[in-house]
Amino acid sequence: METDLQVVRVPITHPDAQALIEAVQAEYVARYGGQDESPIDACDFEDPQGRFYVGHLDGVPVATGAWRRSSVRALGAQVTAEVKRMYVVPAAQRRGVARRMLAHLEATAAEAGIEAMVLETGMKQPEAIALYTSSGYEPIPGFGHYRGSELSRCFGRRI
Repeated sequence: METDLQVVRVPITHPDAQALIEAVQAEYVARYGGQDESPIDACDFEDPQGRFYVGHLDGVPVATGAWRRSSVRALGAQVTAEVKRMYVVPAAQRRGVARRMLAHLEATAAEAGIEAMVLETGMKQPEAIALYTSSGYEPIPGFGHYRGSELSRCFGRRI
C-alpha cells in the first residue's frame, strides 16, 4: 500500500525523534527483555558522519530511520554506512512506511558517497529481517555491540 510519507531530517535530539526512540526501546524491552545498549553518539548522525530522519503521515511523526558512517567492510565496499533506529509505530505498520524510509536512507547515503549499507537486527524481529532480505540485503559477518550474540543477525547491501 502506497503512503504519503513525508521524511524530514532532524537531529537525533529532536523531541519527535526522542519520543520515537523511546517507543522502539520499549519494543526491545518487550521482545528481548532489555533496551538496545549499542553505543550511540548524537554526533554520529550529523554531517559528515551521518543523518537522522523522522517520517510523518498526515503531520504525525510515525517513523524514524538513520545512517552513520561505519568501519565495517562488506560486500567489497570501502565506504559503508550503518542503518540505525529503523522504527515504525504500530498504527502505521504494514503501509510501506519502513520500505519508504529504508529507500530514503539508501538514497541519501549514496548521495554522500556511501557504497554499501550494513545493519544489525535481531532474531526476535522477523518483520525487520523480512524487510531487509526482500530489499536486497544479504547476510554478512557479525559486527558491532551484539556481534557475539546468538540473537544478532547482520546484513548488507551495495547501493
